[in-house]
Amino acid sequence: MAGPLDGIRIIDLTQVLAGPFATMLLADQGAEVIKVEPVAVGDLLRATKSFRKGELTAFAANNNRGKKSLAVDLRDPAGQAIVRELAGSADVFIQNFRPGVVARLGLDPDDLRAANPRLITTSISGFGTTGPYADRPVYDPIIQALTGHIAMQRTEEGDAPDLIRTVVVDKSTAMTAAQAVTAALFARERSGQGQHIEMNMLDVGTSFFWPDGMMANTFLDDDVTPGRHIGQMYTVTECADGRLVYWTASEPNLRGFYAAIGIPETIDDPELGWPYYRSNRDEFMALTRPILAAMTVDEAVGRMVENDVPCGPVLELDEVHLDPQVQ
Repeated sequence: MAGPLDGIRIIDLTQVLAGPFATMLLADQGAEVIKVEPVAVGDLLRATKSFRKGELTAFAANNNRGKKSLAVDLRDPAGQAIVRELAGSADVFIQNFRPGVVARLGLDPDDLRAANPRLITTSISGFGTTGPYADRPVYDPIIQALTGHIAMQRTEEGDAPDLIRTVVVDKSTAMTAAQAVTAALFARERSGQGQHIEMNMLDVGTSFFWPDGMMANTFLDDDVTPGRHIGQMYTVTECADGRLVYWTASEPNLRGFYAAIGIPETIDDPELGWPYYRSNRDEFMALTRPILAAMTVDEAVGRMVENDVPCGPVLELDEVHLDPQVQ
Protein backbone atom coordinates (compact mmCIF):
# COMPACT_ATOMS: atom_id res chain seq x y z
CA MET A 1 0.00 0.00 0.00
CA ALA A 2 1.30 3.46 -0.89
CA GLY A 3 2.28 5.74 1.96
CA PRO A 4 0.27 8.86 2.84
CA LEU A 5 2.83 11.10 1.10
CA ASP A 6 2.88 9.10 -2.14
CA GLY A 7 3.20 11.55 -5.05
CA ILE A 8 4.93 14.25 -2.96
CA ARG A 9 8.37 15.25 -4.25
CA ILE A 10 10.92 16.71 -1.83
CA ILE A 11 14.18 18.36 -2.83
CA ASP A 12 16.55 17.86 0.08
CA LEU A 13 19.69 20.02 0.38
CA THR A 14 20.27 19.15 4.03
CA GLN A 15 23.31 17.50 5.59
CA VAL A 16 24.33 15.80 8.83
CA LEU A 17 21.25 14.95 10.94
CA ALA A 18 18.44 17.41 11.69
CA GLY A 19 17.47 17.87 8.04
CA PRO A 20 18.31 14.40 6.73
CA PHE A 21 16.44 12.65 9.54
CA ALA A 22 13.40 14.85 8.85
CA THR A 23 13.34 14.05 5.14
CA MET A 24 13.96 10.36 5.86
CA LEU A 25 10.80 10.31 8.00
CA LEU A 26 8.92 11.86 5.08
CA ALA A 27 10.41 9.26 2.72
CA ASP A 28 9.24 6.55 5.12
CA GLN A 29 5.73 7.98 4.66
CA GLY A 30 5.95 7.61 0.89
CA ALA A 31 7.44 10.88 -0.37
CA GLU A 32 9.96 10.89 -3.20
CA VAL A 33 13.04 12.52 -1.66
CA ILE A 34 15.82 13.68 -3.98
CA LYS A 35 18.89 14.41 -1.87
CA VAL A 36 21.19 16.98 -3.49
CA GLU A 37 24.76 16.53 -2.25
CA PRO A 38 28.08 18.25 -2.93
CA VAL A 39 30.21 16.62 -5.59
CA ALA A 40 33.13 14.40 -4.53
CA VAL A 41 32.44 14.12 -0.77
CA GLY A 42 28.64 14.22 -0.58
CA ASP A 43 26.90 14.63 2.77
CA LEU A 44 29.41 15.05 5.60
CA LEU A 45 28.09 11.86 7.19
CA ARG A 46 29.48 9.85 4.28
CA ALA A 47 33.01 10.83 5.26
CA THR A 48 33.05 9.53 8.82
CA LYS A 49 35.63 6.79 9.41
CA SER A 50 33.83 4.84 12.12
CA PHE A 51 31.22 2.11 11.64
CA ARG A 52 31.69 1.69 7.90
CA LYS A 53 30.69 -1.19 5.65
CA GLY A 54 32.37 -0.70 2.31
CA GLU A 55 31.60 2.83 1.20
CA LEU A 56 28.54 3.22 3.42
CA THR A 57 28.68 4.61 6.94
CA ALA A 58 26.15 3.73 9.62
CA PHE A 59 25.58 7.43 10.31
CA ALA A 60 24.68 8.13 6.68
CA ALA A 61 22.52 5.01 6.35
CA ASN A 62 20.60 5.73 9.55
CA ASN A 63 19.51 9.15 8.30
CA ASN A 64 19.04 8.72 4.56
CA ARG A 65 17.19 5.51 3.76
CA GLY A 66 14.60 5.64 1.02
CA LYS A 67 16.09 8.62 -0.82
CA LYS A 68 17.40 9.24 -4.30
CA SER A 69 20.70 11.11 -4.55
CA LEU A 70 22.16 13.63 -6.96
CA ALA A 71 25.61 15.25 -6.82
CA VAL A 72 25.54 18.93 -7.79
CA ASP A 73 28.11 21.72 -7.50
CA LEU A 74 26.02 24.56 -6.08
CA ARG A 75 28.90 27.00 -6.56
CA ASP A 76 28.46 26.58 -10.32
CA PRO A 77 25.62 28.53 -11.99
CA ALA A 78 24.78 25.42 -13.99
CA GLY A 79 24.37 23.45 -10.76
CA GLN A 80 22.17 26.17 -9.32
CA ALA A 81 20.01 26.02 -12.44
CA ILE A 82 19.58 22.26 -12.00
CA VAL A 83 18.29 22.73 -8.46
CA ARG A 84 15.95 25.56 -9.49
CA GLU A 85 14.53 23.28 -12.17
CA LEU A 86 14.01 20.51 -9.62
CA ALA A 87 12.30 22.95 -7.24
CA GLY A 88 9.94 23.93 -10.05
CA SER A 89 8.52 20.40 -10.10
CA ALA A 90 8.65 19.80 -6.36
CA ASP A 91 6.23 20.06 -3.46
CA VAL A 92 8.84 20.70 -0.74
CA PHE A 93 12.30 22.28 -0.79
CA ILE A 94 14.31 21.93 2.42
CA GLN A 95 17.81 23.11 3.37
CA ASN A 96 19.88 23.66 6.51
CA PHE A 97 22.60 26.05 5.36
CA ARG A 98 23.54 28.92 7.63
CA PRO A 99 21.29 31.98 7.16
CA GLY A 100 21.96 33.84 3.90
CA VAL A 101 23.73 31.02 2.06
CA VAL A 102 20.83 29.90 -0.12
CA ALA A 103 20.23 33.47 -1.28
CA ARG A 104 23.88 33.74 -2.33
CA LEU A 105 23.46 30.48 -4.25
CA GLY A 106 20.50 31.86 -6.19
CA LEU A 107 18.05 29.62 -4.33
CA ASP A 108 16.21 32.17 -2.23
CA PRO A 109 12.96 30.63 -0.90
CA ASP A 110 10.89 33.64 -2.00
CA ASP A 111 12.18 33.30 -5.56
CA LEU A 112 11.55 29.56 -5.64
CA ARG A 113 7.97 30.03 -4.46
CA ALA A 114 7.43 32.84 -6.93
CA ALA A 115 8.25 30.37 -9.69
CA ASN A 116 6.26 27.55 -8.05
CA PRO A 117 3.52 29.01 -5.79
CA ARG A 118 2.57 25.57 -4.44
CA LEU A 119 6.10 24.92 -3.19
CA ILE A 120 6.71 24.62 0.55
CA THR A 121 10.17 25.90 1.43
CA THR A 122 11.78 24.96 4.72
CA SER A 123 14.89 26.44 6.33
CA ILE A 124 16.51 24.76 9.35
CA SER A 125 19.26 26.63 11.20
CA GLY A 126 20.97 26.63 14.55
CA PHE A 127 19.81 29.99 15.90
CA GLY A 128 17.43 31.45 13.31
CA THR A 129 17.94 34.55 11.18
CA THR A 130 17.96 37.22 13.92
CA GLY A 131 19.66 37.76 17.24
CA PRO A 132 23.32 37.95 18.33
CA TYR A 133 24.04 34.26 17.61
CA ALA A 134 22.40 34.07 14.18
CA ASP A 135 25.66 33.84 12.22
CA ARG A 136 27.44 31.42 14.55
CA PRO A 137 28.18 27.83 13.52
CA VAL A 138 26.51 25.37 15.86
CA TYR A 139 25.99 21.68 16.51
CA ASP A 140 23.80 19.68 18.87
CA PRO A 141 25.97 19.78 22.04
CA ILE A 142 26.11 23.59 21.98
CA ILE A 143 22.30 23.75 21.87
CA GLN A 144 22.16 21.23 24.71
CA ALA A 145 24.31 23.63 26.73
CA LEU A 146 22.07 26.62 26.02
CA THR A 147 18.68 24.99 26.56
CA GLY A 148 19.12 23.33 29.97
CA HIS A 149 19.66 19.76 28.75
CA ILE A 150 23.17 19.58 30.20
CA ALA A 151 22.27 21.32 33.47
CA MET A 152 19.60 18.65 34.07
CA GLN A 153 22.05 15.73 33.72
CA ARG A 154 22.96 15.54 37.39
CA THR A 155 21.61 13.31 40.11
CA GLU A 156 20.26 14.33 43.50
CA GLU A 157 23.77 13.78 44.82
CA GLY A 158 24.83 16.85 42.84
CA ASP A 159 27.06 15.22 40.23
CA ALA A 160 28.66 17.53 37.69
CA PRO A 161 26.28 18.07 34.75
CA ASP A 162 27.02 16.18 31.57
CA LEU A 163 25.95 15.98 27.95
CA ILE A 164 23.21 13.69 26.72
CA ARG A 165 25.33 11.44 24.54
CA THR A 166 23.03 11.29 21.58
CA VAL A 167 22.13 14.20 19.31
CA VAL A 168 18.83 14.77 21.07
CA VAL A 169 18.22 18.31 19.76
CA ASP A 170 19.02 17.38 16.16
CA LYS A 171 16.51 14.55 16.33
CA SER A 172 13.78 16.58 18.02
CA THR A 173 14.34 19.29 15.39
CA ALA A 174 13.99 16.67 12.66
CA MET A 175 10.68 15.41 14.05
CA THR A 176 9.39 18.95 14.45
CA ALA A 177 10.41 19.78 10.88
CA ALA A 178 8.72 16.68 9.47
CA GLN A 179 5.51 17.53 11.34
CA ALA A 180 5.65 21.13 10.13
CA VAL A 181 6.08 20.03 6.52
CA THR A 182 3.10 17.69 6.67
CA ALA A 183 1.04 20.44 8.33
CA ALA A 184 2.02 22.82 5.50
CA LEU A 185 1.05 20.19 2.93
CA PHE A 186 -2.33 19.87 4.64
CA ALA A 187 -2.74 23.67 4.65
CA ARG A 188 -1.91 23.74 0.94
CA GLU A 189 -4.78 21.36 0.24
CA ARG A 190 -7.10 24.04 1.62
CA SER A 191 -5.45 27.16 0.26
CA GLY A 192 -3.70 25.95 -2.88
CA GLN A 193 -0.62 27.90 -1.81
CA GLY A 194 2.74 26.88 -0.43
CA GLN A 195 4.45 28.69 2.43
CA HIS A 196 7.85 29.15 4.03
CA ILE A 197 8.78 27.33 7.24
CA GLU A 198 11.61 28.66 9.39
CA MET A 199 12.88 26.48 12.18
CA ASN A 200 15.93 26.64 14.40
CA MET A 201 17.50 24.23 16.86
CA LEU A 202 17.51 26.68 19.77
CA ASP A 203 13.73 27.14 19.56
CA VAL A 204 13.09 23.43 19.21
CA GLY A 205 15.58 22.46 21.91
CA THR A 206 13.98 24.88 24.36
CA SER A 207 10.46 23.72 23.49
CA PHE A 208 11.38 20.02 23.69
CA PHE A 209 13.07 20.45 27.07
CA TRP A 210 10.44 22.75 28.59
CA PRO A 211 7.49 20.49 29.61
CA ASP A 212 9.43 18.69 32.34
CA GLY A 213 12.86 20.31 32.41
CA MET A 214 11.64 23.83 33.14
CA MET A 215 8.94 23.14 35.71
CA ALA A 216 10.82 25.27 38.25
CA ASN A 217 10.78 28.18 35.79
CA THR A 218 7.22 27.88 34.49
CA PHE A 219 5.41 29.93 37.15
CA LEU A 220 7.36 33.07 37.99
CA ASP A 221 5.23 34.17 40.94
CA ASP A 222 6.44 34.27 44.54
CA ASP A 223 3.83 31.82 45.88
CA VAL A 224 4.89 28.75 43.86
CA THR A 225 5.26 25.54 45.86
CA PRO A 226 8.89 24.36 45.61
CA GLY A 227 9.79 20.85 44.52
CA ARG A 228 12.29 18.69 42.70
CA HIS A 229 12.65 17.85 39.04
CA ILE A 230 11.44 14.33 38.34
CA GLY A 231 14.40 13.58 36.07
CA GLN A 232 16.91 14.29 38.80
CA MET A 233 15.23 11.64 40.95
CA TYR A 234 15.86 8.95 38.33
CA THR A 235 18.40 6.43 39.58
CA VAL A 236 20.46 3.66 38.04
CA THR A 237 20.57 0.88 40.64
CA GLU A 238 23.46 -1.55 41.08
CA CYS A 239 22.72 -5.27 41.30
CA ALA A 240 25.11 -8.18 41.85
CA ASP A 241 25.77 -8.68 38.12
CA GLY A 242 24.62 -5.47 36.43
CA ARG A 243 22.28 -2.52 36.72
CA LEU A 244 18.58 -1.81 36.46
CA VAL A 245 16.18 1.12 36.48
CA TYR A 246 12.83 1.13 38.25
CA TRP A 247 10.34 3.91 38.93
CA THR A 248 7.70 4.07 41.65
CA ALA A 249 5.28 6.70 40.39
CA SER A 250 2.27 5.65 42.47
CA GLU A 251 1.33 4.05 45.78
CA PRO A 252 0.71 0.64 44.13
CA ASN A 253 4.15 0.89 42.46
CA LEU A 254 5.84 1.54 45.82
CA ARG A 255 3.84 -1.21 47.55
CA GLY A 256 4.83 -3.65 44.82
CA PHE A 257 8.46 -2.56 45.02
CA TYR A 258 8.70 -3.22 48.74
CA ALA A 259 7.04 -6.62 48.24
CA ALA A 260 9.44 -7.45 45.42
CA ILE A 261 12.53 -6.84 47.53
CA GLY A 262 11.14 -8.67 50.54
CA ILE A 263 10.17 -5.85 52.91
CA PRO A 264 6.40 -5.41 52.26
CA GLU A 265 5.76 -3.96 55.73
CA THR A 266 7.76 -0.84 54.83
CA ILE A 267 4.77 0.57 52.94
CA ASP A 268 3.22 1.36 56.35
CA ASP A 269 6.33 3.14 57.66
CA PRO A 270 5.40 6.79 58.35
CA GLU A 271 8.75 7.92 56.95
CA LEU A 272 9.09 5.53 54.00
CA GLY A 273 5.50 4.91 52.94
CA TRP A 274 3.64 6.70 50.18
CA PRO A 275 4.42 9.51 49.36
CA TYR A 276 6.73 10.32 52.26
CA TYR A 277 9.65 8.23 50.99
CA ARG A 278 10.39 10.96 48.44
CA SER A 279 11.12 13.43 51.23
CA ASN A 280 13.31 10.86 52.97
CA ARG A 281 15.16 9.67 49.90
CA ASP A 282 18.52 9.19 51.62
CA GLU A 283 16.93 6.80 54.12
CA PHE A 284 15.01 5.07 51.33
CA MET A 285 18.20 4.48 49.34
CA ALA A 286 20.17 3.36 52.40
CA LEU A 287 17.51 0.72 53.07
CA THR A 288 16.86 -0.54 49.54
CA ARG A 289 20.20 -0.36 47.73
CA PRO A 290 21.95 -3.11 49.78
CA ILE A 291 19.02 -5.47 49.19
CA LEU A 292 19.11 -4.93 45.43
CA ALA A 293 22.91 -5.15 45.39
CA ALA A 294 22.59 -8.75 46.63
CA MET A 295 20.20 -9.73 43.81
CA THR A 296 20.99 -10.49 40.19
CA VAL A 297 19.38 -8.25 37.59
CA ASP A 298 17.17 -11.08 36.34
CA GLU A 299 16.03 -11.87 39.87
CA ALA A 300 15.23 -8.26 40.71
CA VAL A 301 13.46 -7.58 37.41
CA GLY A 302 11.50 -10.82 37.70
CA ARG A 303 10.27 -9.98 41.18
CA MET A 304 9.36 -6.43 40.19
CA VAL A 305 7.46 -7.59 37.10
CA GLU A 306 5.51 -10.04 39.27
CA ASN A 307 4.56 -7.11 41.51
CA ASP A 308 3.70 -4.74 38.63
CA VAL A 309 6.60 -2.35 39.20
CA PRO A 310 7.88 -0.45 36.12
CA CYS A 311 11.47 -1.59 35.62
CA GLY A 312 14.06 -2.78 33.14
CA PRO A 313 17.68 -3.87 32.91
CA VAL A 314 20.32 -1.39 31.77
CA LEU A 315 21.30 -2.96 28.44
CA GLU A 316 24.67 -2.47 26.81
CA LEU A 317 24.53 -1.25 23.20
CA ASP A 318 25.21 -4.70 21.76
CA GLU A 319 22.39 -6.18 23.86
CA VAL A 320 19.59 -3.85 22.74
CA HIS A 321 18.73 -5.72 19.53
CA LEU A 322 18.62 -9.02 21.46
CA ASP A 323 15.91 -7.88 23.87
CA PRO A 324 12.77 -9.98 23.23
CA GLN A 325 10.44 -6.97 23.17
CA VAL A 326 12.71 -5.12 20.74
CA GLN A 327 12.78 -8.21 18.52
